[in-house]
Amino acid sequence: MLHESLIYDAIVYIYACSILLYFADFLNRSRKVNRIAFWLLAVVWTLQSVFFVLSMLEKEYFPVLTLFETLFFYSWILVSFSLIINYLFRIDLLVFFTNVLGFAVLALNFFANKDASPMVTERLTSELLFIHISLALLAYGMFSLSFIFSLMYLVEDRMLKQKMWNKWLQRLPGLGLLDLYSYRLNMVGVPLLLLALILGAIWAHIKVSTNIWLDPKVLVSVAVLAVYSLYLYQRVTYGWAGRKLALWNAAAFSLILLNYLISGSILSFHQWL
Repeated sequence: MLHESLIYDAIVYIYACSILLYFADFLNRSRKVNRIAFWLLAVVWTLQSVFFVLSMLEKEYFPVLTLFETLFFYSWILVSFSLIINYLFRIDLLVFFTNVLGFAVLALNFFANKDASPMVTERLTSELLFIHISLALLAYGMFSLSFIFSLMYLVEDRMLKQKMWNKWLQRLPGLGLLDLYSYRLNMVGVPLLLLALILGAIWAHIKVSTNIWLDPKVLVSVAVLAVYSLYLYQRVTYGWAGRKLALWNAAAFSLILLNYLISGSILSFHQWL
């Protein structure tokens, strides 16, 4: 079982990286990024196939009889279709959302496996919580850096309009670069937060008895994802840039600060963090 657990861990991490790159390619079409995402997904498919074959050899039957086996095979089918669609048709949005669904099924199936022993289940849920927190912190780190770049943009924009030529202005990057850096950081942060929320929902389904969707931190976290997704939507669809988008980014970051304050509130099951 140890080798199967290691394979499954590798599948989850590589799958997450592949989704992140597919999302980046969807926003800014890049053949190189798409090819890397494609090959990472191919590695996921290979590892899933190895896992499936090892399971079949161990059990001496085609492993689709239990819920765990059925969902794993379903996830393998989604990955297979994604590879075919990406290779033949390049329908980026379909590939991205198909893999988000496949990742959610894979993670739920692995970490909520009722057939595992209590010791294994406890270890897996602890590992799930670690991955959830790590991805969320990475996402918030990206958003924080993006906010700093937006703040620098607003400061430099104001200095230029008031013709405040000084040494501080000379040390700031150009407005175009600040805007681009802020956008790219958010482009990475959004899919990371999406994956973190998916894994967090799975962990809460296993460990928390209350309705998590009424939890204030969960609601604000979903709001953070929605606001930053709208940031990307406005940028990609309507070509928003510059001061307008920097102000939006600053307002979005205020939600993250609110989210942090709620973490210590007795109203949230996150208060122990």
